[in-house]
Amino acid sequence: MELRKLGESEVMVTPMAFGAWAIGGWMWGGAEEKEAIEAIKAAVTAGITTIDMAPVYGFGRSEELVGKAMSGMARESYQILTKFGMNWQSEEGKYFFDSVDNDGNPFKMYKWASKQKIMQECEDSLRRLKTDYIDLYQIHWPDSTTPISETFEAVQRLIEQGKVRAAGVCNYNVRQVDEALKTIKLASNQVPYSMINRDIEMNVVPQAIEHNMGIIAYSPLQRGLLTGKIKPGHQFNEGDTREGNRFYTDENIERTRKLLEKITPIAEQHDATIAQLVINWTIHRPGVACVLVGARDAKQVNDNAQCMSFSLTEGEMNQVTNAADEFSLAEEKVL
Repeated sequence: MELRKLGESEVMVTPMAFGAWAIGGWMWGGAEEKEAIEAIKAAVTAGITTIDMAPVYGFGRSEELVGKAMSGMARESYQILTKFGMNWQSEEGKYFFDSVDNDGNPFKMYKWASKQKIMQECEDSLRRLKTDYIDLYQIHWPDSTTPISETFEAVQRLIEQGKVRAAGVCNYNVRQVDEALKTIKLASNQVPYSMINRDIEMNVVPQAIEHNMGIIAYSPLQRGLLTGKIKPGHQFNEGDTREGNRFYTDENIERTRKLLEKITPIAEQHDATIAQLVINWTIHRPGVACVLVGARDAKQVNDNAQCMSFSLTEGEMNQVTNAADEFSLAEEKVL
């Protein structure tokens, strides 16, 4: 699989990365751990050598699984993208959300990206990943309790120490990126982006292109909606955050179905699934360096990897884009 340069850094990434959030869970073991490790190895075998994760995915479990899976592989043969700035160990930082683990124990999550915390988090990540450097170190969410300059002075220090190769941000708006750029050269901005969620095209993408940063797109399948498998009336499991989200109302599910219906003939022409077509289109959008796609097992990995087995003509790309341009979400009802 081709490698793309991430911004002006020396980090090269594959156009599709293995998103390791799905394998983290809160608690993994036994057969589940075996499947997760096999999924990571299948990704590398398929040429997907860029792996994105975060300590918060399973309280370090995602990083540990990646460390186990990559044990024995030449370090320069794969790229580690991980994050910092989410704290579940103490009530320090900006409160983010409440949740419960698989044992039903409640916990609170905080955004916290102070210098001291970042230095500690980096050491913890290196230990879990069984490596001595991280290719791309990203702040997970903006932290309003810590000056952006303090956060990235710490990351710059880690770069100088050789523990990090490049700095990135996640979920940063234009103003926050501009502020960070006063302290450090950013290689990327990781943001949600899909065929039906294109808000970043307004200003985030132009800014990234102007400053030679790569966009790392997550949720390219809009959390399953763009696979075509979610139908009106779909019943989400208890606790599923898609329940009540505007993208998953019956009306918007139906609007998405009509969009997918328009582009299905193009997928069929390439003997591809609709999901593979959607990922392929997203990979080739302006400013996009890398698209994150999660998988829990080797079969899902291999299915996803097939999105790189065909090329869309310029005419086909335009057809898909035109269909996406015609899509709009239903207005939210005000009660």
